[in-house]
Amino acid sequence: MSLERGAWQQMMLLAGLLALLASACRVSAPGGELQRQSGQAPPAFQFFARQAPTPTPFQPSPPTPTPAPTATPAGPRLLRVWSPTELPADLLAVINLPPGYEGISVAPDPNQAEASIELAGSDPDIRWIYALAAPFPTLVQGVSAQEIHQAWIGQAQGIFAGRPLLVGQDTLGALTILWGPPAEGAVQSIAPGGAELLAYAWEHRPSYAIIPFSEIEPRWKVLEVDGQSPLRKNFDPAAYALTLPLSLQPGPALTMHGGWPFSEQPLTNRQPERLTTLAMTGVTALVRATAYTMEQRGITYPAKDIGEWLREADITHISNEVPFAQNCPYPNPSQEGLRFCSDTRYIQLLEESGADVIELTGDHFQDWGTDAMLYTLELYQERGWKYYGGGADLQEGKQAAIIEHHGNRLAFIGCNGKGLAPAGPNRPGAAPCSGDWLPGAIQALAAQGYLPIATFQHYEYYTYRAQPNQERDFRAAAQAGAVIVSGSQAHQPQSIEFLGPSFIHYGLGNLYFDQYDISLATRQGFIDRHIFYGGRYLGVELLPIMFVDYARPRPMNESERQDLLRAVFNASGW
Repeated sequence: MSLERGAWQQMMLLAGLLALLASACRVSAPGGELQRQSGQAPPAFQFFARQAPTPTPFQPSPPTPTPAPTATPAGPRLLRVWSPTELPADLLAVINLPPGYEGISVAPDPNQAEASIELAGSDPDIRWIYALAAPFPTLVQGVSAQEIHQAWIGQAQGIFAGRPLLVGQDTLGALTILWGPPAEGAVQSIAPGGAELLAYAWEHRPSYAIIPFSEIEPRWKVLEVDGQSPLRKNFDPAAYALTLPLSLQPGPALTMHGGWPFSEQPLTNRQPERLTTLAMTGVTALVRATAYTMEQRGITYPAKDIGEWLREADITHISNEVPFAQNCPYPNPSQEGLRFCSDTRYIQLLEESGADVIELTGDHFQDWGTDAMLYTLELYQERGWKYYGGGADLQEGKQAAIIEHHGNRLAFIGCNGKGLAPAGPNRPGAAPCSGDWLPGAIQALAAQGYLPIATFQHYEYYTYRAQPNQERDFRAAAQAGAVIVSGSQAHQPQSIEFLGPSFIHYGLGNLYFDQYDISLATRQGFIDRHIFYGGRYLGVELLPIMFVDYARPRPMNESERQDLLRAVFNASGW
């Protein structure tokens, strides 16, 4: 009995040892992790897989297999670029990317970058243009580069004394590359810039800001820096103090794969081939004492001092109120009647002035009859000049003159607000403003992608301040979508207004007309140089003129210019 019990105990002990051994091998043997992941036994342990005993409390069931992880899709490949300070997003966006890259990410330090953007010397890969700007009703015309730099380093003088330079957040980083960190209190950053910076500047006049070229808009006045302005056609970015020149430096890995696809010309936010300038003018009437002076001193005499301003513009507008006539009598400087004509030879003055588009809204277009009007239109057509605001009949008079230049699509449209010299269904003349056709036509032009320019031959007031009926009609044109609304009727300069994105100038004064001896105001005038870029209206430069006699205006001197601007800005409520 005792022997059987001993044998039975030995057998039980042996079975327990075998079970323990099998369990220990399954947990610790190489390949066990693979078995838990896949649910399949490695080949080295097939014996135990076939001979596995019935599960007991000491041997749990194999775990449920876990699915293999799914690969995460790779995102776009971004070029890691380092710069010593923050740069504008639109600057980074114009950089040509090497093959295989879909965008740019900013590396936190040079060691993590594949390329770098650094200050360049005389042969940059990027020229980013900035402008010194002030709220529009600012008298200052320009400053020197030295004055700007002194303000930056905390040694402000002149107009910058006692006030910080205003900049947007991106601009602060860009200019820090150019000049180093500004002195404490020398610069005030308005984040993010743009509209916020403009509003702050207007609220804290006098104020001066440095803005990217892309942020120029009509409420800013762009100031010259050492005589240079990015709004001008003769602008030289290499000689301009507010040009940021940058170089693109590929790292070793990028160089091994072909380097950087550089452009033939530096990348820039100001491309000359997208810029258009327009010279808008006031009253032209080649009659009476003006015509007599032309006969005495030469037909092109009135353009002697301002002709270059007019010819230099890409598009020059002339509001010629009087028809040319082959039988026009010799001019009488003291003529009392108001029935006018101009000798055919006088069209040479318009040629000398670089005319491109002629406004026909004038009160006197019908003075010499139908034949003279149709003859005048023929003279314009022969020279390839567009005309608007009047024509061979009412339908033509209401048509806009379309001019496209450098991708800027301009549409000139206008009317006579007094009902004088009205065109009819079969009669040449000026387009009357009656009814609501003008706002509707402006809306239609804007909807087609044009930049409408509306002009009025309105009632004449010998005041700097615009009158209520002028404000009503000019504002209606602006609200309809005209980017510029200009008064061609005024014999003296009148006030200015911004309405939304529109610029309104209620009166420019005379261009070529004989009101020299009436008052100082009738000797004053403006040529408005408007600037368009990339299908957008950027704003205007006011070019003040002063008559020296009955026919010839000249550019104002500095004292005259400031006197006129003060009078007009005061009448404008600024």
